[in-house]
Amino acid sequence: MAVKEALKSLGLHFVLVDLGEIDIMETLTPEQLQQLQAALNESGLELMDDKKAMLIEKIKNVIIEIVHYSSDFPTINFSDYISEKLNLDYTYLSNIFSEVQGITIQQFLIVHKIERVKELLMYHELNLTEISYKMQYSSVAHLSNQFKKITGLSASEFQKLKHKTRSPIEEIGNQ
Repeated sequence: MAVKEALKSLGLHFVLVDLGEIDIMETLTPEQLQQLQAALNESGLELMDDKKAMLIEKIKNVIIEIVHYSSDFPTINFSDYISEKLNLDYTYLSNIFSEVQGITIQQFLIVHKIERVKELLMYHELNLTEISYKMQYSSVAHLSNQFKKITGLSASEFQKLKHKTRSPIEEIGNQ
């Protein structure tokens, strides 16, 4: 059942605010809230009524989108980028994120950047200098230090480890 149908079946009036975000005009009874949650769960969706949780999801989505799905990082400072994207003060966003997640936005960003670096290293299409530039590190040394701090391995150790675990398709057929 789609979200709109679920809301209509409960007799609720709503306004589509943004992708994945709906403003319901009525105050929901506990029974309606439970019915809506059940209907959304059937569609593989989750009801989030906590404003902080919704804001955290938006912050995470901005970071994941730019790190994993964008070809270029923003040319402005990342904190300014998040602030502009969500139209909220970065200090406010940072405080809420840290309070709820237990880590800073910067730490979350670094972890995702390192995950992306690992993907790029596995593809062997770019060298570490190119990856460093693409991911907007100030230097290869800076990237290398962060990589080792997060993964416990140097980038070259990681590449060797991944290379050892992969077998050419010709070898698989001859086993």
